[in-house]
Amino acid sequence: MAITIRRAVPADAAELHRLAADTFGLATPPGTLQTDIDAFIAEHLALASFEKYLADPARIVLLAEDAGVAVGYAMLIGGPIQDPELAAVVRSASPPPRPGTPDDSTAAPAIELSKFYVAARNHGSGIAATLMTATLEAAAATGARLCWLGVNQRNERAAKFYAKHGFEIIGTKKFLVGDVWHDDHVRARRL
Repeated sequence: MAITIRRAVPADAAELHRLAADTFGLATPPGTLQTDIDAFIAEHLALASFEKYLADPARIVLLAEDAGVAVGYAMLIGGPIQDPELAAVVRSASPPPRPGTPDDSTAAPAIELSKFYVAARNHGSGIAATLMTATLEAAAATGARLCWLGVNQRNERAAKFYAKHGFEIIGTKKFLVGDVWHDDHVRARRL
């Protein structure tokens, strides 16, 4: 296994879309309608979406490859959180500024781990752990002090993985897939 993790580039958009379409359904709770999964993919994980994500300076997209074949990806998003209630939850979990750094209230103390997926055939291979290490390094390199994410409350596999990597539950939020709102845990860890 020759695993590499690299920053995705615009030429990777089609591969990321394919990988996202193959993996998004793995994170939805049992009983989620395929039509709702398909609608989410069409709206948020389409080729045009990834072209936009890769051009956005507030986003970092990492691609995991096994012998040159895309097997996983992660997306970090910097900047202010738009939902005021969610922003308050994340802010309450954010550590104070590091000693010797100015308390700049305009600096983003947290970064979102928006997407983190590995192809089902590669589950249990160690690729996810390698990708998470690289993702947390990239998050820390932005200057953020906290990395947060949302994960479906019924996704036990992901919850165990995130807990293993230091993400603790700090709150809840809603997540829309198709026409159905799902309950997510908000998890965070210090960087």
